[in-house]
Amino acid sequence: MRRLSWFNTTALTLGFAFLYLPMIILVIYSFNASKLVTVWAGFSTKWYGELLQNEAFLDAAWVTIRVAVVSSTFATILGTMAAYVLVRSGRFWGRTMFSGMIYAPLVMPEVITGLSLLLLFIGIGLDRGVLTIVLAHTTFSMCYVSVVVSSRLVSFDQSLEEAAQDLGCTPLESFFLVTLPIIAPAVLSGWLLAFTLSLDDLVIASFASGPSSTTLPIKIFSAVRLGVSPEINALSTIMIAIVTIGVVTASIVTKRNAVRQQRDEQMAERAGE
Repeated sequence: MRRLSWFNTTALTLGFAFLYLPMIILVIYSFNASKLVTVWAGFSTKWYGELLQNEAFLDAAWVTIRVAVVSSTFATILGTMAAYVLVRSGRFWGRTMFSGMIYAPLVMPEVITGLSLLLLFIGIGLDRGVLTIVLAHTTFSMCYVSVVVSSRLVSFDQSLEEAAQDLGCTPLESFFLVTLPIIAPAVLSGWLLAFTLSLDDLVIASFASGPSSTTLPIKIFSAVRLGVSPEINALSTIMIAIVTIGVVTASIVTKRNAVRQQRDEQMAERAGE
C-alpha cells in the first residue's frame, strides 16, 4: 500500500479544514446559550425549541421541502428520458441541438436563467408561486440528472435488454424490468443531487417565487441581512443533518446494490458452467 507523503497529507488536511471547519463551528454554536453567535455562554438547546415555534421559518421550510420533492422527481423522470435518448438513439437530426439544450443550464449563470424564466412567466401570464419555483428548479436540475444517468447508461450491457426481448418482453417492458433496476443507483443519485440543488437554490428561486411562496434559502438570506441569530444556526444544523442522512443512505443503498449485482453475476457464471 502506497503511503501518503507529508505534502499530500498537509494538502488534504487544509482542504478538508477549509470545507468542513465552518460547518463544525456552525453546528457547535447552534447549541450556544447566548444570543450572541460569537460568544459562547454554555450548552443549550433552547434555540431549537424557539425555531419550532417560528411560523415564518416553518412555512418557508414546508414550501422548500414540497418544491424540492416535486421538482427533483420531475427532473429525474425528464433527465432519465433525455439520457436514454442521447445514449441509445444514436445519431439523429437535431441531436447536437438537443444535447446542447440539455447541458446549457450547467454553464449558464443562474442570474440569466432566473431572469429568463421570470420573463417567460410574465409573458405567459403565470402568477409566481410554488408552481413557478417547481418549474424553474426542474429546468436547471434536469441536466444534472441527465449527466449522472447517461454516464451509467454508457457502460450498460445492452445484451441484457436483447435477451429480455428475445424472451418475449417489449422494449418498454425490458426497460422497466431490466434496465431501470440496474441503473436505479444512478437514478437515485440524480434524484438526491436534484433534491440538494433545490434545497440550496437562492438565485433562481428569488426570480421565480412570489409573495406567498418564500423558500427557506430566501428567508435565511433575508434574516441574515439583519444579523445572524442562533435560530439560523439551529436551522442550518438541521439542514446539514438532513443532507448528511440522505447522502449516507444513498451510499449504503448503492453499495448494497453493487454487492447484490456482483453476487448475481457470479451465480449466473456458475450456472453457465
